Amino acid sequence: MAGAFAEAAHNTRRRRRLRRLRSERRHAAASPAAVNHARRTRLAISATLALLVAIPMHAAETARAVRDDAGDPITAKPGPCRFVSLAPGTTAMLYAAGAAHCLVGTIAHSTEPADAASLPIVGDAETLDFEQLLALRPTVVVVAVDVVQRVRIDRIKAMGIPVYQVHVTRLAGMPDSVRRLGALAGTAAVADRKADELASELGALDARYRNRRPVRVLYQIWDRPIYTIGGRHVITDALASCGAVNVFADLETAAPAVTREAVVLRNPELILASAPPGAADGWLAEWQKFPAMAAVRDRHLVNYVDERIDRMGPSVIPATANLCAVIDQARTAPTPVTR
Repeated sequence: MAGAFAEAAHNTRRRRRLRRLRSERRHAAASPAAVNHARRTRLAISATLALLVAIPMHAAETARAVRDDAGDPITAKPGPCRFVSLAPGTTAMLYAAGAAHCLVGTIAHSTEPADAASLPIVGDAETLDFEQLLALRPTVVVVAVDVVQRVRIDRIKAMGIPVYQVHVTRLAGMPDSVRRLGALAGTAAVADRKADELASELGALDARYRNRRPVRVLYQIWDRPIYTIGGRHVITDALASCGAVNVFADLETAAPAVTREAVVLRNPELILASAPPGAADGWLAEWQKFPAMAAVRDRHLVNYVDERIDRMGPSVIPATANLCAVIDQARTAPTPVTR
């Protein structure tokens, strides 16, 4: 309905302008100045009509059929792109793909890049203002499958809004995901350049670290109960790029709960506590009760927080480089690891 109103308003403005131009022609005198004025007026009419004819043709040219990361077909509507991104990571990916001009809304904590903080907010990880979402008149809503609840995705689709799903489970998938977003936004040239850059950075990391001595790592994301990451989590892939091994990689759950006894049995050489502000010292102090565990014995207990890894935008790859440096210190140094 909004599209119909917009088209009607556009047609009204077009008819009003043509009437005004025709009126100028009827009242022009036959003097040389008037003839020149009439000639200019005819040129203006021709230019206006050419523009009006070109607009729908251009809109038709910008209609694009693409597939998202889930393999589902998405048709980008004709006309200007208006994207709402429902995850900080997908917002960052759209900027990287050259689609900043398409973004009309996002969710809280979208701070990569800094310009994203100025976008209208439609909710956060827990809530979504559907009225505000509709008010932004999105042509596509971009979601991260692992962040946005399925019930919300289904509701957005039920409102007739196309949903583009981003699903990156391995670092190697980030460049291709950026390329696909560029195809959606019509910014393939920019997206391809960024994707090549990311692939090159990742290749350099793999070449530098992947074949080094493995380091057994516990990546702790919560305490009481202890939560870590499973084998299907992208952080497990980041650890592998660093030549490290997630001690709970055999668990298929993305964020499984484990016991302290299970951790001790797997004997990590490095414990990374990705804790809320002020909580890491308490988390790590609990491990001091197990002095025979390799990470405690070698004092490889690290408060490690990098929002870029949690956000899962393109900066996850340079963030992985920092993670690799921390792991490499544990690999080579008998002294406490610092960050």
